[in-house]
Amino acid sequence: MFTRIWTLFKARNIEFYRDRSALGWSLLFPFLVIAGFSLIFSENSQKLYKAGILKTKTADILPESHHLISHPLIQAIDISNSKRALSKLRHHQLDILLAPDTGHYWINNDSTKGTLLEEILLGGGRQTTGPFTKQVVTGELIPYVEWLFPGVLGMNMMFSALFGVGYVVVRYRKNGVLKRLSVTPVRPWEFLTAQILSRIIVMLATTGIVYGICTAIYGFTCRGSIYALFTIFLSGGLAMIALGLLLAARGNSEELAGGILNLISWPMMFLSGVWFSLEGAAPWVQTLSRAFPLTHLIEGARKVMNDGAGFHDIQWEIAILLAMAFICLTAGSLLFQWKKD
Repeated sequence: MFTRIWTLFKARNIEFYRDRSALGWSLLFPFLVIAGFSLIFSENSQKLYKAGILKTKTADILPESHHLISHPLIQAIDISNSKRALSKLRHHQLDILLAPDTGHYWINNDSTKGTLLEEILLGGGRQTTGPFTKQVVTGELIPYVEWLFPGVLGMNMMFSALFGVGYVVVRYRKNGVLKRLSVTPVRPWEFLTAQILSRIIVMLATTGIVYGICTAIYGFTCRGSIYALFTIFLSGGLAMIALGLLLAARGNSEELAGGILNLISWPMMFLSGVWFSLEGAAPWVQTLSRAFPLTHLIEGARKVMNDGAGFHDIQWEIAILLAMAFICLTAGSLLFQWKKD
């Protein structure tokens, strides 16, 4: 028995290290992830809180506000549009909003970070007298868990799309399934279309189940059009499935495919605003995040679920996602191969 186990153990190890691409990727991938995230978050990695500072026409700033603005753990973000700033505060993109010339400040009462920054601003007290005056945030406040919910749904769809399609297609190619299909009348675009339709039905069904259960348990509500929400999920799912098919167009190593899918999915998850806002991040980081379909999916879903948006408000997100799906599917069809090289 132990001899057979040892033989299989050696065979699997030999198979792995003979796959040079998978071996190299397993060593290179962690370094790429660490290097990428250290580069992206190096500029403001020490900043834990975000304070929006309303720009003023005068240079007069209350001296009592300097300790908040210059705090080493607080990132001060200049904002000129007060309406836009208050919207960011409601959506947990800012922890506090301060008008340093007048002493007016706003916080989201559902944000623990905002409460802490209020304590820092007031010097540990909660007095209403003095240079600072608390203002009421207009509009409905969005609890963090409700703000997070669309991101979690989008993240679940991303993993289902990339690994449920891309990884499976590579396994089909490695096991010879695609080789057998190549002698049939099936064309590459037909095979890819079937994969997309199959996966999108599964994704929408599982997302609907999760949405329904969480709504029943936690009382989440969709403030906007449920049909618009379905459309943004459908568009985002198509885009991410097409991306997964593009990544699997030629691969024949499951280990290498897993590494590449992780290289795409992890940065997409952290830079698409699933867990936290990129407000205050370096401009090039925010620009990079726009290249990911998950970013547009989450933004559209949050507009519908949190802000009560309809089709008109998310038309650009839908258009971008459908364009991404078309480009990836076209490129995947052109690059697709049935057999291993």
